Amino acid sequence: MKTINETVEKVYGNYPEKVLQFGEGNFLRAFVDWMIDKANRDGVYQGSIVLCQPIAQGLKDMINAQDGVYTLAMRGAENGKPVENIEVITSVSRCINPYEDYDALLELARSKDLEVVVSNTTEAGIAYHAGDRLTDRPPVSFPAKVTAFLYERYRAFGGDMDRGLLFLPVELIDNNGAELKRIILQYADEWNLGDDFVRWVNEANEFTSTLVDRIVTGYPRDEISYFEEKLGYKDNIIDTSELFNLWVIEGDQKWADRLPVHKTDANVIWTDDVKPYKKRKVRILNGAHTSTVLAAYLAGYDIVGDFMKDDTVRTFMNDVIYKEVIPTLDLPKEELESFAAAVNDRFANPYIKHKLLDIALNSCSKFNARCLPSLLGYAETKGELPKCLTFSLAAFIKFYQGRMENGVYAGTRKDGTQYQIRDDEAVLNFFAETWKNGDADAVAEAVLSNTDFWSGRDLTEVAGLKDAVAGYLKEMETKGTKEIMAELI
Repeated sequence: MKTINETVEKVYGNYPEKVLQFGEGNFLRAFVDWMIDKANRDGVYQGSIVLCQPIAQGLKDMINAQDGVYTLAMRGAENGKPVENIEVITSVSRCINPYEDYDALLELARSKDLEVVVSNTTEAGIAYHAGDRLTDRPPVSFPAKVTAFLYERYRAFGGDMDRGLLFLPVELIDNNGAELKRIILQYADEWNLGDDFVRWVNEANEFTSTLVDRIVTGYPRDEISYFEEKLGYKDNIIDTSELFNLWVIEGDQKWADRLPVHKTDANVIWTDDVKPYKKRKVRILNGAHTSTVLAAYLAGYDIVGDFMKDDTVRTFMNDVIYKEVIPTLDLPKEELESFAAAVNDRFANPYIKHKLLDIALNSCSKFNARCLPSLLGYAETKGELPKCLTFSLAAFIKFYQGRMENGVYAGTRKDGTQYQIRDDEAVLNFFAETWKNGDADAVAEAVLSNTDFWSGRDLTEVAGLKDAVAGYLKEMETKGTKEIMAELI
């Protein structure tokens, strides 16, 4: 069988290299590179992407062996029906490894064509590393590499203010652009690069903070035969993702046309404040997960797609979203409801087998970050407890009922299935001790008053919450979880 680059024409990869991308993994190739390819295809952009490995080990050889060309299969559900969209991405010019060829990276710094830097170096990537030096080839940390890269560019163009770059980091940390800039300036000071360089970094470059949202399932190892038969070629770096995509970029609008992906039908939003969109994602998407999956697991389900076929569980989840979460958020109602509708399609995606026990990992901190603000916001706004979110809190506590044996903390659901509960050691030890006598009132009191769980807040002070949670815990001793959910909707 022929390879993809023997079969498919590389249409856009020979455009000027306008984008440098730190990160050659599945996510960026299924998200940013797909958007850039779409912009090229739609005629609103004419630029190719140079991929750069952020660490020594990576996909450079595999990418270059295929001349940067690869397949993206986007799959999901639309209006309850499975959809599979397959596109060939040809906008990657090449991939470099700075640990093998650092000069190739510095050559890009001197390029008149370069306009944009994208990065995904994991949450740990945007971090300071003591001991990095300008003369290292390359420095260890990603921000140190960027500092050296910018200094090379600054010197090559004599500090020309028109040669600054647009930075679009997508690492999953708050204020990712501002944090990257902060560390770059720390290195500039440490390396004595001068006030003029610092001014150029500050004034000639734009460091945006971004929010990204797309589930990328990567290389479809178990379905390769299906894809090869369907496509008629071999692709060693084929990528897969869901259909949904969202890129929110917090930055000066005047920079938007540097990478005009917002001019396509990709879901790209330029804004002066990314926080409401992050809150929307955390409260609706992540909150729907955390508020539903533990109860759904106790009700006997193992996969998200399966509980979405159950009218009771799906309606419970939507009551959480539409009746209890959305009223606490600030964005326009139609935007929130549109996002919520997309969440339903995403959860019902027949191509993604998302295990509930995987989502349940570290549910204590997840409930605090994703669900509790909605619960408290609703109670404050409405003067009463949100019944579904309150039950979700009880279901979380019930899910954490278990026994510690040989270092493993495990629970048992009503059908007899044993499951491992995975969280920080201190959390597991607390629940193991708390559940020993099994008294619902005592358990509710202990959990809700544990200020370490709730960012310093004692939840027994929330009017009616302790009694409501204890009441649900007592009901779950005699009733099925799904039966209680049915009574709440």
